[in-house]
Parts: sequence; structure tokens; C-alpha cells
Amino acid sequence: MDNPKENPTGNAIKDPEDWVTGDEPMTGAQASYLKTLCEQNGEEYEDGLTKAEASERIEALQGAE
Repeated sequence: MDNPKENPTGNAIKDPEDWVTGDEPMTGAQASYLKTLCEQNGEEYEDGLTKAEASERIEALQGAE
């Protein structure tokens, strides 16, 4: 396992499904950004997502831009 002090970016990217807090409700910042991305892409905003679900949705919408 990489030592994060020796390789600080080695653990920076983690699959949202592996997040310890991924099943918690999305943050206010995620909700706000997701709503903006949905409006920009003509997509429907879905409330009540988890942190992991919101992250995956944000990533998908960023790719659609």
C-alpha cells in the first residue's frame, strides 16, 4: 500500500462505490453543482441522491458538456 505522505496523489482518485461515506446524503455543494449541470444539459435534477450517486452523476454530466 502506498504511503500517502510519500505519494500524496496516489490515493486521490477513489471509486465512489468504495467511499466510506458514499451512502450518506449528497452535500449541499454537490446538490448545487449537480442542479447547475442538469440545467446546462437540459437534464432533470434528481434530489435525494447519496454522495457517491451524486459524484457519478456529476462526472457523467461533465462529460456531456
